[in-house]
Amino acid sequence: MQFEATSLPGVYLLTPRIFGDERGFFMESWNAEVFREAGFDLSFVQDNHSRSAKGILRGLHYQTNHTQGKLVRVTAGSVFDVAVDMRRDSPTLGQWYGVTLDATSQQMLWVPPGFAHGFYVTSEFADFQYKCTDRYDPKSEVSIAWDDPSLGIDWPLVGGAAPSLSGKDQTGMAFVDAPRLP
Repeated sequence: MQFEATSLPGVYLLTPRIFGDERGFFMESWNAEVFREAGFDLSFVQDNHSRSAKGILRGLHYQTNHTQGKLVRVTAGSVFDVAVDMRRDSPTLGQWYGVTLDATSQQMLWVPPGFAHGFYVTSEFADFQYKCTDRYDPKSEVSIAWDDPSLGIDWPLVGGAAPSLSGKDQTGMAFVDAPRLP
């Protein structure tokens, strides 16, 4: 596993070793010892899997209690994945990192606690899987407006069309009003 630091301290792009032949491929997506040796002593408590159609945007989400670190990957299709720094004392507060994750490269993104997270589906559909370091706590979930101008996220919108959003994401709050995390 290759761990590549991104422009946001704590967020890493991971590239697994893939072993393939005419029969298919094999890869390790999680190995506690490999991650520990790379400086990531993680304990996951929940695995999630979502399927979304082209043009759907999920996010930008985080929790003020039971803050979650997320190891995210795409197992079918492709998405543009985004992490936004929400740590109140961080020099990169409000900055974002975005990367295309797809089933071909099998790259993953480590989004530590303290970040909002979201993704936009760029293929016909995408299966998105992620491991969480804490449980889902809907009472403390925050949704930031995906198109908040102060964040300036450059979403690769298909045909320039507005994304399809959940009700929660349609009423996402402005970044300036969003609670900060420790």
